Amino acid sequence: MIIGTVKEIKDHEFRVGLTPAGCHALKEAGHTVLVESGAGKGSNFSDEEYNAVGAQILTKKEVFDNADMIIKVKEPLFPEYDMFHKGQILFTYLHLAPEPELTAALLRNQVIGIAFETVRDANNSLPLLSPMSRVAGRMSVQIGAQYLEKQYGGKGMVLGGVPGVEPAQVVIIGGGTVGLNAAKMAVGLGAKVAVLDMNPERLSYIDDLFNGRVETIVSNSFEAAVWAKKADLLISCVLIPGAMAPKVIKEYMVKEMKKGSVIVDVAIDQGGGVETIDHVTTHTDPVYIKYGVIHYAVANIPGAVPMTSTIALANSTLPYALKIANKGWKQALQEDSGLAQGLNTVDGKITCKAVAQARNLPYTSLSEILD
Repeated sequence: MIIGTVKEIKDHEFRVGLTPAGCHALKEAGHTVLVESGAGKGSNFSDEEYNAVGAQILTKKEVFDNADMIIKVKEPLFPEYDMFHKGQILFTYLHLAPEPELTAALLRNQVIGIAFETVRDANNSLPLLSPMSRVAGRMSVQIGAQYLEKQYGGKGMVLGGVPGVEPAQVVIIGGGTVGLNAAKMAVGLGAKVAVLDMNPERLSYIDDLFNGRVETIVSNSFEAAVWAKKADLLISCVLIPGAMAPKVIKEYMVKEMKKGSVIVDVAIDQGGGVETIDHVTTHTDPVYIKYGVIHYAVANIPGAVPMTSTIALANSTLPYALKIANKGWKQALQEDSGLAQGLNTVDGKITCKAVAQARNLPYTSLSEILD
């Protein structure tokens, strides 16, 4: 198979879909690897390093024109929509539920879209989402701590306080991978931390893990309102794989938050969990203020730390990429039911039920495609 990777064009996105080590592994398996010139520069991988392991360095158009499979990090943007050709495999984060134009482009070009964020493993967890969820969770606290500083419009608080001065209250909505990693960072910095989640078993796990250091609350609309009002930093990270994130934090709750408090919505790439976040922000222009509350809604948080993020992501995606390349996409998906759940589009059809529902489009079952 001919496999290509290209330079990401999303604002301040410095990750890359394949590392030189990944290229080496694919070459050893007998495949051809094409790399857009400069694709790895943001992650400190030079063209020379890719060339040294046998990758061909080409232009973006040449990579798209010749590759059977494109491995990216982020969803394609408008200039890339019509670079794909019929039957080409796209292996990347797609987040199609809030992206009608991208969904239409993939269907129009009959792209085989396999989304990192909906692939499952034997434990029914999300192995290709987890690495970046860990990064985003930890970074969300760093970001929130920064925007609590007065110079950024915040309340002027140190997250962990100092002797004689109360620490900040961090409220985390969602106790999954993002929420757990956010809690680790917040606890480490000395903040008061509360986690809201609908699953009592998950809360029990978090309570045991932190030995009672984190307050755990079963989430509902009443508790969300109570804790939003208490929050100095609120981190939204509720996820329904493939679907639009539920709006847990309503506008009236934000209105009652303390002035100068901060919201970081890590779920924004799936539409966001905060009602007052009405648009995605960027690393160039990351925040806006509404009702006196700072809103941070950057959809590619891990892109700011590509040395960590690229390697962490590639460690998880490469084994799946090798399966697809070695067996072909259809056989690979037939043999791995978890990988099969990553299939979002094929032959102009949507094969992820959550995406079909979000976009109000017909759904085609995986069994119909794979059988």
